[in-house]
Amino acid sequence: MSNSLPKVHFIAVGGAVMHNLALALKSKGFEVSGSDDEIYEPARSRLAAAGILPTETGWDESRITPDLDAVILGMHARKDNPELLKAQNLGVRVYSFPEYVFEQSKDKKRVVIAGSHGKTSITSMILHVLAYHQHDFDYLVGAQIQGFDLMVRLTHDAPVIVIEGDEYLASPLEMRSKFLFYHPHIALISGVAWDHFNVFPTFESYTDTFMKLADGMERPGVLLYDETDADAVKIGSVPREGLEEIPYRAYPYEVRDGKVYAQTPGGELQLAVFGEHNLKNLNGARIICEKLGIDEKAFFEAIQTFKGAAKRLETLGKNEHTHIFRDFAHAPSKVGATTNAVKELYADRQLVAAYELHTYSSLNKEFLPHYAHKLDDADTAIVFYSPHTLEMKRMPAISPEEVKAYFGREDLLVFCDTAELSAYLTSLDWKDRNLLLMSSGTFGGLDLKETVGRLLG
Repeated sequence: MSNSLPKVHFIAVGGAVMHNLALALKSKGFEVSGSDDEIYEPARSRLAAAGILPTETGWDESRITPDLDAVILGMHARKDNPELLKAQNLGVRVYSFPEYVFEQSKDKKRVVIAGSHGKTSITSMILHVLAYHQHDFDYLVGAQIQGFDLMVRLTHDAPVIVIEGDEYLASPLEMRSKFLFYHPHIALISGVAWDHFNVFPTFESYTDTFMKLADGMERPGVLLYDETDADAVKIGSVPREGLEEIPYRAYPYEVRDGKVYAQTPGGELQLAVFGEHNLKNLNGARIICEKLGIDEKAFFEAIQTFKGAAKRLETLGKNEHTHIFRDFAHAPSKVGATTNAVKELYADRQLVAAYELHTYSSLNKEFLPHYAHKLDDADTAIVFYSPHTLEMKRMPAISPEEVKAYFGREDLLVFCDTAELSAYLTSLDWKDRNLLLMSSGTFGGLDLKETVGRLLG
């Protein structure tokens, strides 16, 4: 690289993490440019404010010049992208974003949170506690979280970086899991439940990438894993020279009158988060913070003010009779854990749980059996899917009868039309009844604000 600050170009800059990384590098003083064939809000406004928004959408190989120090390639781009081909012809170094994050954090202690579920919540808890106690740290998280302007922070001086480690592929050129490029000093595996069926066609190929994560850690290192998850145990309990392996489970807690209390050495403390899976997340975060120099008392002083990650058991609205939640849940294990958590918190209320089949995996007939009985804790279970989404993904049609069979509930209600789902929800008496909406999509464009207002009266 040149002696001046690097000059970096992003191909497919409009992605959630990509545009945040671009903004983080701009804040670090780098010269940053980008391109994409479509850029939506909020990326468009944020890139424009930073002077990074391309003047025209689309690809233009003239943007690739020999003085570039790096090109960062997003997963949205294709191998025949003209800008990528120009960079390769010129010999400009091309990175996936996780490769470049590693390049920028080689001299830092790297903490990676991995697993099929809970990654964003655990990462958010750690960031919240570190910020509360005014530690200096960098981070990469897969969602916008309260109290942080960006999803990525990269500085010259922060001694630690906390990374949400996604197992999805890094780029069109690097068809390996993103988290394999980070080589963490501290890693956590929250659980292993087959996901991303389109790139991990067998469960063995899926678990193997987590095994590679653990094998590729820096030594000495620390590996945490959920001891109640059999597949996480198979990965985390393999003896590895130079690694301290720490099993964890849910932190001791009690639920009373719709409130959760952690049973700490210093006494009971009320928490804003709830559900056994979140108390597992909390305990994993606590142990990592301890490894970063924050003791248990200081951890709980901070975590009491943690309200949860966005779209993770997020409250959309409530009154004295009804509480409406939204969750990003899409993996079968998360659907089951989230449904159980809401039912446990309000054991005396009826629970209506609505889940949208939206991802490639969830719409695949070979994968759907993994959802069997995941909605059993709901008093009324609903599944929504859009035939249009199946068409767009070029996947075979699914019948409501097949969905019922896959979920193992004969009384399952299946909707394929947003207006019909909305009408059904409106028809219910919501006194002493809660609603849980689970999706990585939008239930076909359901107006959540209007729906919540209508249901709560």
